[in-house]
Amino acid sequence: MTQALPTTLSASRLVVRVLIFLNLLGGAAVLALLVASPISHGWVKKVFGLSDDGTATQVLVLLGAVGLGSVLFNHILLTRLLGIIETVRLGDPFVAANAARLRVTAWAILGLEVLYFIAGTVAGRLVPNVDMERDWGLSVSRWLAVLLLFVLAQVFEDGARMRDDLSGTV
Repeated sequence: MTQALPTTLSASRLVVRVLIFLNLLGGAAVLALLVASPISHGWVKKVFGLSDDGTATQVLVLLGAVGLGSVLFNHILLTRLLGIIETVRLGDPFVAANAARLRVTAWAILGLEVLYFIAGTVAGRLVPNVDMERDWGLSVSRWLAVLLLFVLAQVFEDGARMRDDLSGTV
């Protein structure tokens, strides 16, 4: 039973590091798409069946903004998660820094959710002839996850403060 935790933590650390790398690689791809937008303009028009009325430019800007915003929010989320994993690995997870990390993680997920909603709304208006397969509405479970993270951040903050108080009285 004692072997499961280090193995799980090691695997989690590795997975998060790989995800950070892939996220940054994806960000570089989105940035390259934006830089090459005069070239990719035709590709976007073809994929979305757009005319030459400037909608393709708007779609490219939307895709770029959503892509770069998602990369930023995911990077924040993943690096904070890696920080939490490190404190667990060191045997001291109930610290004020983890409360702050959880709070920032909640804000990042909230940012992703708002970005997701805006992108779906705008895309639905810019590309009306494309059948949107996904439900671009609000997700109750993601909003509840945000609330849960804010509550957990407070629990960690209170726990760290109580632990500090106890260590001062011993």
